[in-house]
Amino acid sequence: MAQELLIPLVAGIIGLGVLAQVLAARLQVPSIIFFLLVGVVIGRPGLGLVTSESFGDSLPAIVGLAVAIIVFEGAFHLNLERVRKAPRAAVRLVTVGAAIALVGTAVAVRLLEGLPWELSFVIGALLVATGPTVISPILEVVPVRDRVAAVLETEGIVNDVTAAIMAVVLFEAVNPTVAGEGLVQGFSLRLGEGLLVGLLVAGLLYYLLRYVDLSPGSAPRNARLLVLAGALVAYAGANQLASEAGVAAAATAGLALGNLDVPYKDDITDFKGDITLLVLSFVFIALAAQLPPEAIFEVGFAGFGVVVAIAVVIRPLLVFISTIGDRFTVSERLFISAIGPRGIIPASVATLFATELRTAATELNDPGLAQQADLLIGTVFLVIFVTALVQGGLARYIAQYLNVIPMRVIIVGGGQVGRALAERLEDRGENVVIIEEDEATIESLRNAGFATVIGDGTDTEVLRKAGAGNAKIVVAATGDDDANLLVAQLSKAKFDVETVLAKANNTDNVDAFEDLGVSTISPAMSAAWALDNQIERPDLARWMTDIGQAGDVQQVEVTNEELIGKTVREVGPLLPDSCLIAVLSDSEHETVEVPSADTVIEHGDHVTLLGQREAVREGMAFVGAD
Repeated sequence: MAQELLIPLVAGIIGLGVLAQVLAARLQVPSIIFFLLVGVVIGRPGLGLVTSESFGDSLPAIVGLAVAIIVFEGAFHLNLERVRKAPRAAVRLVTVGAAIALVGTAVAVRLLEGLPWELSFVIGALLVATGPTVISPILEVVPVRDRVAAVLETEGIVNDVTAAIMAVVLFEAVNPTVAGEGLVQGFSLRLGEGLLVGLLVAGLLYYLLRYVDLSPGSAPRNARLLVLAGALVAYAGANQLASEAGVAAAATAGLALGNLDVPYKDDITDFKGDITLLVLSFVFIALAAQLPPEAIFEVGFAGFGVVVAIAVVIRPLLVFISTIGDRFTVSERLFISAIGPRGIIPASVATLFATELRTAATELNDPGLAQQADLLIGTVFLVIFVTALVQGGLARYIAQYLNVIPMRVIIVGGGQVGRALAERLEDRGENVVIIEEDEATIESLRNAGFATVIGDGTDTEVLRKAGAGNAKIVVAATGDDDANLLVAQLSKAKFDVETVLAKANNTDNVDAFEDLGVSTISPAMSAAWALDNQIERPDLARWMTDIGQAGDVQQVEVTNEELIGKTVREVGPLLPDSCLIAVLSDSEHETVEVPSADTVIEHGDHVTLLGQREAVREGMAFVGAD
């Protein structure tokens, strides 16, 4: 292609990519769906404006550098503190789970498409990878519990690296023009070189950012450029040692640097995010445009059979095995099973492999190799298309159906009160984050499996880091009333939190809190209520204390249209057995009463359900159904 056509072509692809991202953000679906659709429309399957000849021999190099930026940025965001929230499941997913995905996919490809075992395992290795490019956009629109997000993010980052390396090693047995190494030797060599180069680059960047004067007037800009250059250098340097070792180097450098205390981290994060979005849109569109139309037709119904086997059989199997013994609900395990879209690594590496196989087919005059190239790229892209469209596009609806989007509750103060409250809320399935300054307390909370953020809860940035921007409830439970008051004010003024509660350590301060519209409990008040309950209603007090073991009490807004206008007498039989309506209030909570059998339920009323735990949960889902 002439130079004068190449520049407008690249500019046009980037422009379409930006528009696709805007549309995806508007519709709250992963942008990869629109990238792929745009690529198909303007590429070989559609208008033919972009073909394999459009970029000459430069596309693999462009894709490689883009992958370096994408993988580095994804790893930079992976906080090891989050991984600690579900360490066993995360480790199993990237080991046992990856092995099940590799073997299971290879067997499905072999049986359904009849490809040689060697090529089947190459496809299996490629399709192990999910990747941050498709997982992160999903988690932005589906705010699941932190431990669920941590597992999905860790799986995406680690499997991107190991899948790329494993696929390259296995491909050497398929490509007749390449002398292969031993499987274990080739994998270990690439992974080891990538880890070493990545750690060296991360160490150098840390030293430059922390101890070298980067010019005060332009230090943030220089820091951003240094990190961008470091990602590219790590990738290129490791790739010079061994092909695809660069992916491991970029991921290692990003993970190490992202978990170090480096200056200008927020500037670096914003800059890297913008650059990643640009290169991601370009690469996905350019790769999708290369897809030969005959490749999809070649795989046919057998290819769709492979997709079904991966999504419906293999993925749930590996997830349920990997999460055995961890604190995941059945719904959360089903959600993780349903979210496994494939991303940039399978697309880019499969395109490279297909190109090499076609070249080998021409050199050896072997039509069979050319057909295998079409089946390889067709199968991989079909899986990417379907999983991105179905799993990515329907992720929020799947999460809502499975009820895995919990109410986020932030508790500031990890002492006895904060911890006891967190235990009760987590037992009810809420997404609780505890903010605490004391390192020993933080360590104890983390060992108990709680999500924590270390820092001062009166700091706006600490609250934001804990997720105050999408929190429904903030509880200020420190031993300092001044701190609790400031936390309450920030939560209301800065983050517009719906419900703010505070502990008043000094009973004399209760009125001051209440004057600011903050619901307040003092130790004296709570102790008096508890003692009174033990005196006047001991059985109920004992049952209330044991909530979460057998019984439960929950309040929910009535949104199920089927119940509007009905009396309590009519609604009662519709509720599960062992679930009763104990209290009813109007939408403004101005009237709170124990309803009679003839009380009519109106839209927006709130009902308090009392009964056995599972029955109350089923009742909540029924009463609060839209």
